[in-house]
Amino acid sequence: MLSSLFGSPLPVGAEAPDFELPDQDGNAVRLSDFRGKNVVLVFYPGDDTPTCTKQLCEFRDAWADAKRSNTAVFGVNPWSEGSHVKFRAKYKLPFPLLVDKGQRVGSLYRASSLIVRRTVYLIGPDGRIRYAERGKPDPAAVLAAAL
Repeated sequence: MLSSLFGSPLPVGAEAPDFELPDQDGNAVRLSDFRGKNVVLVFYPGDDTPTCTKQLCEFRDAWADAKRSNTAVFGVNPWSEGSHVKFRAKYKLPFPLLVDKGQRVGSLYRASSLIVRRTVYLIGPDGRIRYAERGKPDPAAVLAAAL
């Protein structure tokens, strides 16, 4: 329990754990399906909360840069599909929001706790972690690891 409160994210260079989660529409998303692309995972505590909204809108605003760098972006938290649908539509987020019921994937990525620990990863085309930070890093810094 204490490691989830105070531990570091997975280290850069580590193999990213594979997972399968439903998106806001119930479609299965598997990390392994994105081999050959960069993948950003944004673990965030809640839909439509001030800091989370700002963070995901910053990735929305950097969407053109993500597409140019062959990068898929996913928001991840345990909230419901319905909550994700409303939040995504309200802020016109161009990327899927994944439902991590029980924070199973959050645990694999050291982002689970009583509430989700805000953590951002960039996984390279080879499935290895290229960027891992707690908090709300600038999307430009995250996407720079894709180059």
